[in-house]
Amino acid sequence: MKKAPRTKIDTMGKNSDTRNMTLSDSSGSSNGRDDMSDLFGRYDIEDRFFDETFESEGRPRPHYRMLLDALGGMSGDEVERLQDRVTRSFLHEGITFTVYGDDESIERVFPIDCVPRLLLAQEWDYLERGLAQRVQALNLFLADVYGPSHILNDGTVPRDLVRGCPNYRPEMEGVQVQHGAYVSVCGSDIVRTADGFMVLEDNLRVPSGVSYMLACRDAIRRAFPRLFRHYRVRSVDHYGRELLGILRSLSPRQGEEPRIALLTPGVYNSAYYEHAFLAREMGIELVKGDDLVVQGERLYMRTVGGLQPVDVLYRRLDDDFIDPAVFRPDSRLGVPGLFEVYRAGNLAIANAPGTGVADDKAVYSYVPRMIRYYLDQEPILDNVETYLCREPEGLAYTLEHLDQLVVKAVGEAGGYGMLVGVHASREEREAFAVKLRANPDNYISQPTLDLSRAPCLIEGQLEARHVDLRPFVLHGADTRLVPGGLCRVALRKGSLVVNSSQGGGSKDAWVIEQDAP
Repeated sequence: MKKAPRTKIDTMGKNSDTRNMTLSDSSGSSNGRDDMSDLFGRYDIEDRFFDETFESEGRPRPHYRMLLDALGGMSGDEVERLQDRVTRSFLHEGITFTVYGDDESIERVFPIDCVPRLLLAQEWDYLERGLAQRVQALNLFLADVYGPSHILNDGTVPRDLVRGCPNYRPEMEGVQVQHGAYVSVCGSDIVRTADGFMVLEDNLRVPSGVSYMLACRDAIRRAFPRLFRHYRVRSVDHYGRELLGILRSLSPRQGEEPRIALLTPGVYNSAYYEHAFLAREMGIELVKGDDLVVQGERLYMRTVGGLQPVDVLYRRLDDDFIDPAVFRPDSRLGVPGLFEVYRAGNLAIANAPGTGVADDKAVYSYVPRMIRYYLDQEPILDNVETYLCREPEGLAYTLEHLDQLVVKAVGEAGGYGMLVGVHASREEREAFAVKLRANPDNYISQPTLDLSRAPCLIEGQLEARHVDLRPFVLHGADTRLVPGGLCRVALRKGSLVVNSSQGGGSKDAWVIEQDAP
């Protein structure tokens, strides 16, 4: 495969295969710092990738100049010490995640890169409008498919696709949901290419990562205190208050102060750190299934002072496990009778059971139609082109172009159950083709995207790595977003997979004011 043209930092100007790249000021002159040249010695810009920091000719984007000047004023050793402090702050706070393998699970410190990604306020405002539009349509879709099913009856979305989805819960049919907020917390993954921002997928069941967003902010703000102030970065610190306000708005006892609890599977869950963090942030109880009991169509929490009623449950475990009397009978994580309390209208659950049908990767392809159908609006944010292997032409195209596509299992998350064809061996593609032919309904495919890249500190130097962004949309009586999100990074050179379980890490995402330098 022929390599794309590259722009590299080349302070000596001796590389005839590349254009000379300098970190210039607004007048076009070099900043003259040898240490900056050393820091970016391995940094390259490929024209096909949108670079978050540099324009195609290698000039810094105007809003990045102040950050680059700050880095240029540091030696390589100083930058590495800064990175070490940031990493140690995660270690000391116990900010970890779990990687599950075939034979064991390994707990690791969540990787964090010290160089923030910058987003202009106008870019964020555009994303905010698009995400609010999207979550509104998704909630209307869920209310419809568990109610009158107009969108299925008129064929706008195929009935068999929805009803046959493993995450469709017929038990939710006819259930009344406060404010129609089936999805109260949505984590949509946003990517940027040369064509602009797009939604890669929606995470609606139990979206995770917001604690890492907040922890990244705390660590990087302490690493660059003056820079943070000068950029006038929009705050994300109020996320806990915003989430608490949304959960309160869902309470079936309007006008009274509700009792809210966060339901966790327990300390062995990969996201337990986040569960404990959010419960502490909101000042609510963190409970497991055996802390709860159903009596007389009400849910109660066991406390040292006796049973206390629960009005709102922020659950962080999948549908299958919340009530063994309705879903998986072998579940020891949920509460028998919980769903009947919910159906009776005496409990709010966020997110509502059955929301997974709307983040199925095949149903995802119909979200633009949902926006037009329910809102009579054009989608603000585009989807990624998606081929449904359940359709004969989609399967044929996928099999024919397997070396060019990313193939995903419709119900999987975390980077599992997928094939990145361009990076797979012939043997891996042939083995995956067997799976596709055996169960085509279980897969979709998408083009291999040229994800944008940003600088990351790798072995003492800054190198370009692919990034995405997961903002968190809150929906109840109204819709709210904090300005930012979890910026995920594919830390392995050339990798497009940003999931922490697959070798990815995180950055802080700064939304900066329009007139910041």
